[in-house]
Amino acid sequence: MQSNDKTMEFMQIAMKYLPEAQQKLQEAGIELTMDNLQPFFTLFTNVMNEAYELGKADAAKE
Repeated sequence: MQSNDKTMEFMQIAMKYLPEAQQKLQEAGIELTMDNLQPFFTLFTNVMNEAYELGKADAAKE
């Protein structure tokens, strides 16, 4: 399924967009801390893995 390398790549992508997400949530009055971020990182990793597998399957069809 997913390798640790892919998980690390996904987390790097998440961290790239973290400041923007933090700003938008702050504007909405939601405090973003590392503690309340963990479930979202897990969700993000699952979404990215599924998208990766879908792209991999599409590429195999060609």
